[in-house]
Amino acid sequence: MAYGFAGLGLTAPVFALGVLCGGGSAPCARERKADQHERQDRDDDCPDQSQRPSRSAEADQQHRYPAPAPRVEESGEVDHPDVSVLCPWLVAELGNVVPACEGTCRVFSPRFADYATISRLMTTIPDVRYARSGDVAIGYQVVGDGPVDVVFVPFFGNIRWAWEQPLFARFLERLASFSRLILFDKRGTGLSDRPRVLTLETQMDDIRAVLDAVASERAVLFGGSQGGQLCALFAATYTERTRALVLYNPHASPTDVPPAPRSGDEARERWGTRELSEELARAAYPSMAGDPAFLGWHADYLRFAASPGAAGEFFRMLHDTDISDVLPTIRVPTLVIYPARRHDAALRVAELIPGARAVQTPGDDLGVWVGDEVPAEVERFLSGQVETPVPDSILTTVLFTDIVGSTERAAELGDRAWRDVLARHHAAVRRELARFRGQELDTAGDGFFATFDGPARAIRCAQAIIADVRELGLDLRAGLHTGECELHDGKLAGIALSVGSRVAGEAGAAQVVVSGTVRDLVAGSGIEFEELGMRALKGVPGEWRLYAVRA
Repeated sequence: MAYGFAGLGLTAPVFALGVLCGGGSAPCARERKADQHERQDRDDDCPDQSQRPSRSAEADQQHRYPAPAPRVEESGEVDHPDVSVLCPWLVAELGNVVPACEGTCRVFSPRFADYATISRLMTTIPDVRYARSGDVAIGYQVVGDGPVDVVFVPFFGNIRWAWEQPLFARFLERLASFSRLILFDKRGTGLSDRPRVLTLETQMDDIRAVLDAVASERAVLFGGSQGGQLCALFAATYTERTRALVLYNPHASPTDVPPAPRSGDEARERWGTRELSEELARAAYPSMAGDPAFLGWHADYLRFAASPGAAGEFFRMLHDTDISDVLPTIRVPTLVIYPARRHDAALRVAELIPGARAVQTPGDDLGVWVGDEVPAEVERFLSGQVETPVPDSILTTVLFTDIVGSTERAAELGDRAWRDVLARHHAAVRRELARFRGQELDTAGDGFFATFDGPARAIRCAQAIIADVRELGLDLRAGLHTGECELHDGKLAGIALSVGSRVAGEAGAAQVVVSGTVRDLVAGSGIEFEELGMRALKGVPGEWRLYAVRA
């Protein structure tokens, strides 16, 4: 069992006092021996020797959860309500804290005269494991063994370094007290691989990979800020794997992004600097912005979360993503939690999700892990939830294709030759559908209707199909839309199908046209678009902004 301290795992009963106290070197043998005699003298003076238990597995478990914060006096004494439990453990672990009488604990070094240090020493850091999401390795941890699985997806971070912040550790342990808590670093961040392409779609794959790795069939998704965008998209797309949804400090569009670098370029240029870290800390954590220890941890937390290049890709995706059209398709119980100064952005999200409940928390800090209010609200929300049936609607991307000028081409070739070309066309389309995880739902003449669980994959598939059939002397057009579809006896229905079909009708030869919803969801994919303006689609209410995919 390892106990986190300043990035180190303490496994030995006694660690070098000079290192722990911030000295440049460990004490010499004579100093160590003098310290031992001094501790023994004080131990002899302490009247309650029987209260000092030995370390055991039971003691390890007892100290897994941080105790209430002690009061630090100017004398360096820590007033703790249960010193008989706290102090003896620290004595056994470090050998530099001794219990005093009357319910106080004397700390030799000023660096131990704070609860943060004590709490960090008392927190068990879970092991990091890896799941495979395609060819990408995703780091994850599992904490607790509660009756419901909760997947926590923060805005940004590093699952290992989070445990070095006592408030963050307390927050995670609190969640784990009523759930099996599943933590992971999204691709491009923390301990996970950093692939070149970063999208919400591929990060959804990471959630599925981690759920599969821990044998979780259905979980509660709990996301903060950008993690909330990811969880919302997952809940709409994979309703069968989502039990409920909790969003903290959420935003739907780039106009409501919380304090962050203003662009991917700024993140790439300034990432890792103390100036940017402190600027973000002042904006997001005003109550702690004057604490040097916190600022040091925060600077390293950001550095360990991403390199400058990875941060640039992450924030570029953040500022290009809009999930406003996705939120109305969510069909699972949803709780939105927000601090007061993020009221407007959070309520815009809550109002778009059918039946969502919104709760405001006190304080000016934006961190989900600051204070006990958020885990208390999550526990209250989940305790009143009965697992609901899987909804009969899903968010999906629909693809429609057809051959341009097929009638003329058939007349030119003749029936037999046309049938041969059509068979080769069908084979090419099905080959690319299998490659990009598309599901063929219908074929009518020379047209295909297929669905995808991600819009970027659907666009890449359409481009590949167009390139393949061109070798057959055929020009194909394709249209895509992402929207809510209803499931009836294994078949899809809904206005999203009509929209997708009409979008395809707006495409020219060898062209892929998409709705604005698709364009907003593929930020970070590297796919470029040309705006076609607003179009009225036959039989579909309103006007729709369409985009052509650049070849």
